[in-house]
Amino acid sequence: MRGQWTYWTLLLLGTGLTNALSGGMLYPKETPTRELKELNGIWSFRADKSPQRDEGFQQQWYKRPLRESGPVLDMPVPASYNDITQDIGLREFIGWVWYEKEVWLPSRWVEDFATKRVVLRVGSAHYFSVVWVNGVQVTQHEGGHLPFEVNISSVLKGSMGAPCRITIAVNNTLTVNTLPPGTIQFMTDPTRYPKGYFVQDIQFDFFNYAGIHRPVLLYTTPSVYIDDITIITDISENTGLVNYEVSVVGSEYYSVTVTLHSQDGQEIATSLGAVGQLKVANPSLWWPYLMNENPGYLYSFEVKIKANTDGDILEDLYFLPVGIRKVHVSKQQFLINGKPFYFHGVNKHEDYDIRGKGLDWSMIVKDFNLLKWLGANSFRTSHYPYAEEIMDLCDKYGIVVIDECPGVGIKDPRNFGNKSLQHHLVVMEELVRRDKNRPSVVMWSVANEPASELPEAGYYFKTVIAHTRQLDSTRPVTYVSNANFERDQGAPYVDVICVNSYFSWYHDAGHLEVIQLQLYNQFDNWYNKYEKPIIQSEYGADTIPGFHNDPPLMFTEEYQAMVLKHYHSVLDEKRKKCVIGELIWNFADFMTTQTHRILCGGIMLLKICTVSRETNALYDLDLGNC
Repeated sequence: MRGQWTYWTLLLLGTGLTNALSGGMLYPKETPTRELKELNGIWSFRADKSPQRDEGFQQQWYKRPLRESGPVLDMPVPASYNDITQDIGLREFIGWVWYEKEVWLPSRWVEDFATKRVVLRVGSAHYFSVVWVNGVQVTQHEGGHLPFEVNISSVLKGSMGAPCRITIAVNNTLTVNTLPPGTIQFMTDPTRYPKGYFVQDIQFDFFNYAGIHRPVLLYTTPSVYIDDITIITDISENTGLVNYEVSVVGSEYYSVTVTLHSQDGQEIATSLGAVGQLKVANPSLWWPYLMNENPGYLYSFEVKIKANTDGDILEDLYFLPVGIRKVHVSKQQFLINGKPFYFHGVNKHEDYDIRGKGLDWSMIVKDFNLLKWLGANSFRTSHYPYAEEIMDLCDKYGIVVIDECPGVGIKDPRNFGNKSLQHHLVVMEELVRRDKNRPSVVMWSVANEPASELPEAGYYFKTVIAHTRQLDSTRPVTYVSNANFERDQGAPYVDVICVNSYFSWYHDAGHLEVIQLQLYNQFDNWYNKYEKPIIQSEYGADTIPGFHNDPPLMFTEEYQAMVLKHYHSVLDEKRKKCVIGELIWNFADFMTTQTHRILCGGIMLLKICTVSRETNALYDLDLGNC
């Protein structure tokens, strides 16, 4: 008889296992009142390959060191586990995998829990996670691209003199109610498949990497602490306005002091109270890259609290980068600080060889150097939220971001049901909570290429978009469509129309001569119906570097160049009227699933309009400075 923790029970996500959203999600930082301990490195790892994928729960692997449950592997964190080993079965594995690490905590962390909190934070784990500390379950989380954390102080009591054992079980299974969604298909033909054989079906074209993808760490705060900060900036003539709200948890008796510092450390403004406004005369505004000689200007917003608890005075201190800027959308323009902004950028993926979606500083910095070299001023986080460390650099460099949730592959009518909708709302809450203070984030995207012509899509996206606006009224909301302009049920509710089209590639393949006619009609049709500004959110053509033919044929560099030339001709004309941006697909190589698509005798894992990170070779991609 199987227990309550069976694999298939936990597979039914959205049945009450997911905790309701509460509290803030400030990025962990060391300050005079906070300490931090990174847990990145080698973790013990084991995949549960039992037929029901539930052996780890049945045998309670979390109750003792993982190595005692059976053979374990060394697994780097952060990283996707798929490509680390030589085990092809692990690369395509679906189900529960188990991570464990034992760490020693400083004695001062566990000596006085009356005045200190110890928090465990996971930057992201894909897709569903259950976490134990010293064999005690402390939290669980649904969703693969956003952080979660838990106060573990009570579990650590009495543990001085022994290591802290952290166990994280991660399940990458996608269902009709997850985001992104998927389905499990059982193969029942005994002449072709072994007993119990199943595969994961997905409706999106990138590999479903899994594991602990972003840093895991422990950090401390005082028992009375700064839980959240909300910043909304505005501009009034020559004055910058910084509206703020500070949330404090742990006591009702505290004082709050906020101070704004310039980049050179000068005190610009200060105020008392948890809610207020700072005024900055002649501010240094946050400008996008290439729009100002000093893009990405950030002030430092310092929050200091003092609290009286049982006669003791506790202090907490936190520093938040703040960019003063204002976003506005008209019928034909996207304005940043009152000036027209044109999205001249790319779509990306958080995807690198071997480490998969694991955070890698070398690759991150390389990507930003390539972006600036290209002259790109923006990108969309296709098709999920990117790491906070990436977003930090967008703030710093002035790279504008369309911040997209994992709403990709929403194709099945069942994906529009109430369970899916409720989870989608929670995901948007988590995303807005995490990125609401970022000046680089100028728009929220709630989905990519959903089946928005279905009748169910109208109510679904009306609800998701309205909820997102309620969470943040300062930024426009969109989703990215490839639907017919007349039948798109969600388009009436977005602030900006984002359209994906691949004329002469996925449609009328090989016919370059139809691109301009079709593209002109696309823009005219969408604008005449909705009178909203339009972004060409994806366009391009696959190519094989070094493959040539004259006259141009599909997959040659010449064909790709001609596709872009035709698109750019129309975009350059339409940007004078209703088009406010173009984002090419795609910035760099990324992994897809293995399919039957064959080209020249090889499996086609080719990407559209890519830059080679290894050679800096630019494949027919004209983005300004090139």
